[in-house]
Amino acid sequence: MRFENRTDAGRHLAGRLAHLRGEDVVVVGLPGGGVPVAAEVARRLGAPLDVVVVRKLGVPFQPELAMGAIGEGGTRVLNEDVLRDARVTDQELAAVEAEQRTELTRRARRFRGERPRIPIAGRVVVVVDDGIATGSTARAACTVVKSEGASRVVLAVPVAPPDWTRRLAGVADELVCVATPDPFYAVGQFYDDFTQTSDDEVVKYLREASAPPLADPPQPDCAARLTIGGITLDGQLVVPAHAQGVVLFAHGSGSSRHSPRNRYVSSVLNDVGLATLLFDLLTPSEEVDRSNVFDVGLLARRLIGVTGWFSQNETIGKLPLGYFGASTGAGAALLAAARLGKRVGAVVSRGGRPDLAAPELARVTAPTLLIVGGLDRVVRDLNRTALAELRCERRLAIVPGATHLFDEPGTLLQAAELARWWFLDHLVETG
Repeated sequence: MRFENRTDAGRHLAGRLAHLRGEDVVVVGLPGGGVPVAAEVARRLGAPLDVVVVRKLGVPFQPELAMGAIGEGGTRVLNEDVLRDARVTDQELAAVEAEQRTELTRRARRFRGERPRIPIAGRVVVVVDDGIATGSTARAACTVVKSEGASRVVLAVPVAPPDWTRRLAGVADELVCVATPDPFYAVGQFYDDFTQTSDDEVVKYLREASAPPLADPPQPDCAARLTIGGITLDGQLVVPAHAQGVVLFAHGSGSSRHSPRNRYVSSVLNDVGLATLLFDLLTPSEEVDRSNVFDVGLLARRLIGVTGWFSQNETIGKLPLGYFGASTGAGAALLAAARLGKRVGAVVSRGGRPDLAAPELARVTAPTLLIVGGLDRVVRDLNRTALAELRCERRLAIVPGATHLFDEPGTLLQAAELARWWFLDHLVETG
């Protein structure tokens, strides 16, 4: 995966951090290249932006070997093993720290001017850089932030080597990365524009974000209407800025576009840059006949027709496509996916009836996630049977304490988050 520039990288990274929206978050960037990435993450999370200024304390006769790190406010973290093995005296340590403390103070004043630091004690702190090479600076930043009282530290980068989590294990409470390509030689190889970020640019980003920014406003619904086989179907299309994929919702019973559950899941997907299309596959008069609700062949044909209509859209018709199905709509989604092959990049079923597509489940090639409530015993067993018949990449996720409609507090959020990560992993390029 390649990024256009650091702002583009920040957009992708923000999608992986959407679960932090609504928490008491501070985003801090590592000067200089980490700051433009952090600025975009902060903007999309609706969080304040600051810099984390740290200086490594190098062993006097081997400066590249860190014996500790310092941060603002007098914070100092020492590596006692290195100090002991290198036999660094207290006087030598004090001299190195004094020199680095002067430089740290100068840089912090240069970046912030008269603006005070944003308090981080007791808050979730997201430490952002433009990528991980050795990880030494990021390690120092996380260590310092943790020592300053952050309740939780998240280290987030757009790109890193495949083994980065092993190398930085324990540095932060959570490690987040968009892409871990192999081979990995340098961070800059994954950017079209990797121009060095100047101190003046860092100052500009901080000045623009001096007041807590607002997240992107909700995208307005766009009404959609099409005719399939002489039947007019209505839907709602939402396209976030810089959409990276699209998810079509298949709902067998009731209105997909008016369903509060579908609209909630749709909003979660929109927040991470996925467009959503909620279509009613049956007209109100057709829905009266309950046999139509269970006619997955009819519903699948309608969904395939909607897919063809969408694919003609000049703006987003070529985006990677996924299906989100609920109830009998899940069976229709799997049936349509079996017939469309590689055109469908991923399928998610929430409380669905994949068993209704049993004759063609083995033909589904799209990675499929089946989400079922732990208390929805009958449907849970049907999903287990369907899982065994699928031959594609597949997973069954059981949400504890949830019944069929996911009405219990927090259960729909869990289902939405599972869907979000499944679509991000399988629709958005990460390798």
